[in-house]
Amino acid sequence: MARSDRRATTTPARPEDERLPLGATFGYGFQHVLTMYGGIIAPPLIVGGAAGLTAAEIGTLVAASLFVGGLATILQTVGVRFFGSQLPLVQGVSFAGVSTMVAIVNGGGGIPAILGAVIVASTVGFLITPFFAQIIRFFPPVVTGVVITTIGLTLMPVAANWAMGGAEDAPDYGSTSNVGLAFLTFAIVILLSKVGSGAVSRLSILIAIVAGTLISLPLGMADFAGVGDGPIFAFPTPLAFGAPTFEVAAIVSMLIVILVTLTETTADIIAVGEIVDTKVDRKRIANGLRADMASSVVSPFFGSFTQSAFAQNVGLVAITGIKSRFVVAAGGLILVVLGLLPVLGRVVAAVPTPVLGGAGVVLFGSVAASGIRTLAKVDYANSMNLVIVAASISFGMVPIAKPDFYDQFPTWFATIFHSGISSAALMAILLNILFNHIKAGTPENPSVFAKGTGRTAVGDDDLADLADDGVLNRSVGRVAAPATEGDTPAADAERPR
Repeated sequence: MARSDRRATTTPARPEDERLPLGATFGYGFQHVLTMYGGIIAPPLIVGGAAGLTAAEIGTLVAASLFVGGLATILQTVGVRFFGSQLPLVQGVSFAGVSTMVAIVNGGGGIPAILGAVIVASTVGFLITPFFAQIIRFFPPVVTGVVITTIGLTLMPVAANWAMGGAEDAPDYGSTSNVGLAFLTFAIVILLSKVGSGAVSRLSILIAIVAGTLISLPLGMADFAGVGDGPIFAFPTPLAFGAPTFEVAAIVSMLIVILVTLTETTADIIAVGEIVDTKVDRKRIANGLRADMASSVVSPFFGSFTQSAFAQNVGLVAITGIKSRFVVAAGGLILVVLGLLPVLGRVVAAVPTPVLGGAGVVLFGSVAASGIRTLAKVDYANSMNLVIVAASISFGMVPIAKPDFYDQFPTWFATIFHSGISSAALMAILLNILFNHIKAGTPENPSVFAKGTGRTAVGDDDLADLADDGVLNRSVGRVAAPATEGDTPAADAERPR
């Protein structure tokens, strides 16, 4: 009886409050770090490269991102009054803001303008968290799917530039050796993803970067001479890139990113709550969002950017079945320690850019694929959602396909719309309101674009039914058998489609 009572008192009331042995806690926590490591270092690498920073300065950005991401993770998982969802969520620099930050850099604002925009936009985000549940209806899957897809697509030129060598003025830019190394890294990622081991598959990008770097060493394509320039252990220097500057256009474009980030984090909180099988109410979501925004406000003072939950780690919770938030908190502590080792940031910054390009093709492509998966949840039947998706993604691709498209516009306008993410997000939000919230003028029988939503690619079942003498009716996306004497239009209409 006593033993039974003891078991009852040690069983946590919530699944996420389970405490594992110390070794297992840090072991599983390290697995979370490895899963998201490639994603958390990519934004500072991209933004630092766009800003023309040195390898040492990019290393500082990477270290700051690890350090702040670790603190944000601990706040989100452990939680204090009003802050933190107390769920197993890993925090880190959000991909959502990368294209916008690059646009701010290209507009002449530099890193200080990015930091100022993040501070102001995150403060606004923090203030609206209690009311976000009221406006989240304006961010359904048709909007968030467009934004996430656009994020991945707008990052593909970055991956291509890395694959070619990174520096356009370099004599070997676009050489077969650079592109070949990128393709080899890409191939390693794909092959490792095919390996039967789930752990190896999940770490395929990180392992491929290490393997690609090792291959590049005897080829003379990697230079780690500068890794020793600077301290091994150091606390992130506050305002290492100067005092933040505040530009209206940069703030407006970053505010759009913050709204998208709030939406993504809300979705992640709900998703991980379902995976863990615990109660997630409006109060818990608000606490999680406040932790998100508070971390984002503080982040620029250490030289980092907006923080959000990492979706891939939500998937890892589902795969491993380890629901303890303390495991993820241990991962956050590991991130903090890594952030105190700027030498690691310099090592990352010294990785050959073609290697990063090969891995980036898969990494950024997976972001676009996540957006497409979200768009698959959208109801296109007899609605204008197809028009929203088509117009918004196309609008977002304009500055990517033609980077000088807005050069003749005022600087504030160009800063906002030169970001494909800002352009697509604004268009998706406005069109969603126009077609799905403002009912006046919306036809009962939508336009010809909506009428085409039933047209899909041929499915496996259709192909399986294709007879030797059958023909593929491409106009309707189904298999049509050759006409026989018994065929009639009515009989044809009754065939399964």
